[in-house]
Amino acid sequence: MEVKIGVQYAPRELVVDSAQTPAEIEQIVTDAIANEGTLSLTDEKGRRIIVPVNKIAYVEIAESSPRVVGFTAR
Repeated sequence: MEVKIGVQYAPRELVVDSAQTPAEIEQIVTDAIANEGTLSLTDEKGRRIIVPVNKIAYVEIAESSPRVVGFTAR
C-alpha cells in the first residue's frame, strides 16, 4: 500500500510504502486521531514514520502502482 500524508506547513507530502492492508492503515490512523497523539507507521524496509496528529492535513491510502522506467510503447 502507498500512504500519502499531508503535513501542515510542509511543502511536500510524506509517502510511505507499507505492507499493511488498507483496513489496518485506516484503523491505525483512526485510533491515532481519536487518541490525539501521534500517527506511527512502518514502511516495507522497517523504517518508522511518526507524525503528530495535530499536524496532519490529510491521509491518502492507495494501491502501489508500478513505476515505469525507460521508454514504453503506449
